[in-house]
Amino acid sequence: MNFGVAWDYRAVILQGFVVTLQLVVLAIICGTVFGLFVGFCMTSKWKPVKVICRVYVEIFRGSPLLMQLFLVFFGLPYMGFPISIFQATLLVFTLYGGAYIAEIIRSGIESIPSGQWEAANSLGLTYFDIMRYIILPQAFKVSLPPLVGFYIGLIKDTSIASIIGYVELVKDAKSIIGNTNRPFEIYIVVAALYFIICFPLSKVVDHMEKRNVAHG
Repeated sequence: MNFGVAWDYRAVILQGFVVTLQLVVLAIICGTVFGLFVGFCMTSKWKPVKVICRVYVEIFRGSPLLMQLFLVFFGLPYMGFPISIFQATLLVFTLYGGAYIAEIIRSGIESIPSGQWEAANSLGLTYFDIMRYIILPQAFKVSLPPLVGFYIGLIKDTSIASIIGYVELVKDAKSIIGNTNRPFEIYIVVAALYFIICFPLSKVVDHMEKRNVAHG
């Protein structure tokens, strides 16, 4: 093995790593904001809104991420809506992540005992005050471990974007391999970089789950 090849291309690898981090951060932020909104709507009393949100969640959770990327990146321009590769990638990861996050948030909200709703209603609190001050803080605590666990999976899924030509870490790695014919060394370095991102998050999940068990 010759890891000097990876060192020779360190600037390219670092650039791909930074691009991947940017995509990860934006996808997590946008997906979380959208997922919170949809999860909130799924627990509302408005049945049409709940049905629309459920259909959206089932579609994006029940179809392959790669197919979603193909449909958005190739489909929207075909229908007359030009979109850049970055916009298509971020849009898909936002919608894909939002669907899973919405379901996590919905489960967290519905895990709160109904007695707390009844007690808050008896105090004369509005629906939004109940959600803001009583339900959401508890639901967030319940939802945090599965949320972070999903973020870890989403980080690894960003590598799929290279298939439609998005130039991130894996795409840059493929270009380096094409020039050097050293796939083993390059992919080990790429795997190590993904590990650097994911491992701290996995430890956070372990810590939160142990704390919840101890407090349970």
